[in-house]
This record gives sequence, structure tokens and C-alpha cells, in this order.
Amino acid sequence: MSQIYKIIGVMSGTSLDGLDLAYCEFELKNDKWHYAIGATQTIAYDQTWHTRLAELHKQPMFLLPKTDAYFGKYIGQSIRAFIKENNIAVDFIASHGHTIFHNPAEGYTTQIGSGAAIYAETGIPTICDFRSVDVALGGQGAPLVPIGDALLFSEYDACLNLGGFANISFTTNEERLAFDICPCNVLLNDVAKQEGFAFDKDGKIAANGKVNQLLLDELNQLSFYSKQGAKSLGREWVEQAIWPIVKKHQITLEDLMATFVEHIVVQIAAVLAKSNSFTLLTTGGGALNTFLMQRLEAHFGQKISSGSPQLIQYKEALVFAFLGVLRFIGKVNSLCLVTDATHDNIGGAIYGVYNPILTD
Repeated sequence: MSQIYKIIGVMSGTSLDGLDLAYCEFELKNDKWHYAIGATQTIAYDQTWHTRLAELHKQPMFLLPKTDAYFGKYIGQSIRAFIKENNIAVDFIASHGHTIFHNPAEGYTTQIGSGAAIYAETGIPTICDFRSVDVALGGQGAPLVPIGDALLFSEYDACLNLGGFANISFTTNEERLAFDICPCNVLLNDVAKQEGFAFDKDGKIAANGKVNQLLLDELNQLSFYSKQGAKSLGREWVEQAIWPIVKKHQITLEDLMATFVEHIVVQIAAVLAKSNSFTLLTTGGGALNTFLMQRLEAHFGQKISSGSPQLIQYKEALVFAFLGVLRFIGKVNSLCLVTDATHDNIGGAIYGVYNPILTD
């Protein structure tokens, strides 16, 4: 008899939209993984947490372990309330945490949200820190979602995620390829905040702006876009590569938003054309940006389908729950072909339960 794994997946993205919780069930039947998403919730960050997470990389270093512990406690308390409200039983928790530093070129990545604190608050075994093993093996530590795409969404040619960063996963010559394409909501949300909004609902700000061709050309010429193979992006790259270019231009926020949208869709459309993808699963907050999707379809030349509203918002939480299952049963959850690590690996630290591979 096959086993059903009951997991809560936890995701906090770079765009700081909030803490995503998704109760998920997984079952392996006839050599194929099946999934179901049950209760879900997004907990918007209050101003205190938003500021802490956004500014932590600039703060004195003693605040890093302190915030790691406090954020883990906050996640644990949120999960405990989520479980009580939805009256669910859970085998374990799989938490991505929140990325503060990501610099694989120098051999480090840091996601806060202490797994020990989550376990202490909930009493439920917790898996976290999915990226560090891959980075230690010389990989990018990202993207990790492609193995979930391959095993859970094999009916699609490609999976496109429009989150803080746009990334893609597709199969070619029976090999799974994936990489970050360009910044996405991490740029759009920042401009929206300057206008007094959390995000650009339906892309209305961008729709009222005009593309600045000079700025667009400079952005499209960034060297990252010509790099081949495994590659990933982080907040550091945005601060070092994008904003210094923007500051050279006198531009309204509406025009900046329009230019960012055009930059994003130009880069994505170029990758889609090379990937030879026809059936596309599009998820992430950007999939709800009407103007962004219209511009992407205009460049791509055909209609692009999005997942269900639940899948759009919670796919990353779902996949990290699945990565937790693979970690728990001792199966590969990070592909070296995608990350450029020395070999496929099993990432994730477990709190509150012995490693099943090392125990009888």
C-alpha cells in the first residue's frame, strides 16, 4: 500500500508578499507522484516584519541569528494557528525560509527562519535550509523547483514562475534544464511601493507609462542575459546591476514601471523561443498582472495559460513541501544539471526527527 505524506509547505519570497502556507498531500502510485493542495493561507507581513526582512542584510551582523530565531518562532506560531483553524493533521513541515544573502559564486547562501524554532513552536518535525548543500557542492543552490516541475507537472513543456525573479524549467533531450531569467516582482513591487502601493494591481501603473527605450536597451545588454548554463539571481545582483543604471535616467515612476515590464517580457520571450515550449504552466504573483501577461503574449505570439488561482499563488509552497518529502525518504531533490553542483544531492536539515536513511 502506498503512503500518503501530509505536509505543510512554507514559502517566503523575495518580493515580500507575505508568508505562504499550503497543506499538501503526496502519494507515489505506479511510479508517478500525485499531489493535492488543501487549506492555504497567505499571511501579509506587518510593517515591522516587512522592514526587518527587507533591511536585515544592511544591519549589524548580530541581528542575523537573532532575526533567524525570531522569524522561525513567528513561522511556527503561524503554522500552529493554521493547523488549529483548519483542523488538520500533519506529518512534517517543509519551510523554505526567507533569503537574506545569496552569493553562490562566493560559496554561501542564507535563508532565515530557524527550523529548530519552528519545531519548538509546533512540535512537528521540520525540514529547512534546502539550498546550502548544493552551494557547498559548487552549485547555484537554485533553482530547486525544477525537480518538482518534472515529477508533478510533466504534462507541460515548461513551467514559468513569475515571482520575485522570473525562472523557467523545461525538458530538452530528456534532460531537465532550468535557470533564473530576470528579476520580476522584486522590481515591480519596489516601484509600486514608491507610489504608495504594495504591488501594481493588474499592471495599471505600468499600463499608464511609456517605455524608455534607452533604459530598456541598457537593461537588456546586462551580461547576465548572455550567460549560458546554470545561473541564478539574488537581491545583491539587483542592487548592483539594475538600480545604478536606473539612477542615470530621469524617469517617472509610471515610465519606469512600463520599462521594467517590457524588459521582463523581452527576456522571458527570448527564453521561451529557444526552449521550444508550447504548453506552458505559468504561476507566481506576476501571472496575476494583467498588463504583464498581455505584453508577454504579444512578444511570445500566442496565448499563455496560467494555473488555477490556488496553484498560481501556492505552487512554490507546494513544491517545497514536495522537496521535503524527497528529503525525508532520502531521494534526490536538487539536480546538478540545473544548479551546476558537482553531483545531484539531497538538501535540507531536519529538526525533530532522525534521518530515516541513517536509522533503522
